[in-house]
Amino acid sequence: MKDPRTDLAVEAARRLSLSRDLEGVSRKIDIMSDAQLEIADITIETSAAARELCRPKGRYVTLKAIDSTFENFCPCRDSRIQTIANTLRSLAVGAERILVAGLGNRHLTADALGPLTVDKIFATRHIKRLAHELDTDELTEVSAIETGVLGQTGIESTEQIKALCEAVQPDLVIAVDALACWDLDHLGRTIQICDTGISPGSGVENSRKELSRATLGVTCIAIGVPMVVDLASAAEMIFGRPAPDGSERMTVTPGSIDKLVKSAAGYIAEGINLAFQKNMTLEELRSLS
Repeated sequence: MKDPRTDLAVEAARRLSLSRDLEGVSRKIDIMSDAQLEIADITIETSAAARELCRPKGRYVTLKAIDSTFENFCPCRDSRIQTIANTLRSLAVGAERILVAGLGNRHLTADALGPLTVDKIFATRHIKRLAHELDTDELTEVSAIETGVLGQTGIESTEQIKALCEAVQPDLVIAVDALACWDLDHLGRTIQICDTGISPGSGVENSRKELSRATLGVTCIAIGVPMVVDLASAAEMIFGRPAPDGSERMTVTPGSIDKLVKSAAGYIAEGINLAFQKNMTLEELRSLS
């Protein structure tokens, strides 16, 4: 397969491990039966391994729905949301001020994951600062922003978020963005959470300035779901032979993309809300967000 486009560390690691041993990479796979999830926990430990995988050093946790996509009416929905929340907490290292950034273009369905997630975030910074008559000590301070894309705003997402970091002084930035994959089995049914930040648009060869501790000055967790797949890569997986030389590269989405992106955004938003509002239940958070 020629240079498959993917944002998933689990795909990059699997592809390389087929041809050689991977040193400097630790991998663990667990099955959560109650949540119907396969959890792949990959840590890239060395600079050499990072170069091999074309990924920054850090931890990448991939949650794959065993039964189907992340459907809204899945009987194990709450268990999956709890797993997302637990994963975020494990990467957040005690952060108490959170900035959630929804990357992407809400007018392009396959790229709308970030904006749709932000719509459901329970933002509390204004409550803690302005509602003096309320006891807000148990609320974690959360801010949320939809950045748009460079073609809409004329401003890089990194520039917007860095300016906001200076204003709101978060301990942690969570960047939510749609991803690209090359394995159809991951399309719309895999959530990747990592502590390395993100380069928006990299999966579709439209990479912008990265969001990371190096560029923002604070820890940046990236979370996303593959919503597009490279057609040549998908065709090779289905038919077992590469696309003809000179074939135009195309990125495609499933026919149910509208449903997929809305349900995935709901899972991620509720996972973020539950992760950081530790004294509230899912039912309470759903009534507020």
